[in-house]
Amino acid sequence: MRAGRLSWRSTGLVGGACVVFLLLLSHFVLQPFLIPSGSMEPTLQVGDRILVNKLAYRFGSTPERGDVVVFDGTGSFVREAPRQNPVTGLLHGAAAALGLAEPDETDFVKRVVGVGGDRVVCCDGDGRITVDGVPVEERYVHLGDAPSSVPFDIVVPQGTLWVMGDHRSQSSDSRDHLGQPGGGMVPVDRVIGRADWIGWPFGRWSVLPETAAFDAVPAPSAGGHG
Repeated sequence: MRAGRLSWRSTGLVGGACVVFLLLLSHFVLQPFLIPSGSMEPTLQVGDRILVNKLAYRFGSTPERGDVVVFDGTGSFVREAPRQNPVTGLLHGAAAALGLAEPDETDFVKRVVGVGGDRVVCCDGDGRITVDGVPVEERYVHLGDAPSSVPFDIVVPQGTLWVMGDHRSQSSDSRDHLGQPGGGMVPVDRVIGRADWIGWPFGRWSVLPETAAFDAVPAPSAGGHG
């Protein structure tokens, strides 16, 4: 009987250690993120669990045009985090960090279309978004969607990003916050990481492909536009 108790205790300790390890891994290195909506279709489907590389921008690198990023939208997409019971919030946060629950209401996944200094315009005569005057062929946009039904002409402030969903007609993104404080721009320091892989379901396992859509656009200018 004692051996059985020790066995169960050992199993519990090992299980607890594994959970702690996964939470630490999720917090610092690689976080699973459950896709709750169709705003990034066809690239990401509802129910996908993506793996967010938290080291992608830790050592001097910054988000680039075309990157799919997860970010905290507090102060840009939402004014403030909703209040919740501390215990419930802690449990939900742990489950979300393991990819077992939907992300916090303040967390979003979108594609970077403009970085600091870029002038992003919708649209040219052929209906394409332009970045610094260069038309962008966005082959990742959901079939049948226009690049944007909302016209805009913005210059992205340094240290911020202009982000959009791939399913443009179903995405609430930078365009929806044009008239609000911040103008829909996401501060770079609010980026949690870059979505690099789809880890679940197994039939969807893949590396998120890089896009050549912005290859013809000149490198961002550190000084921005005048």
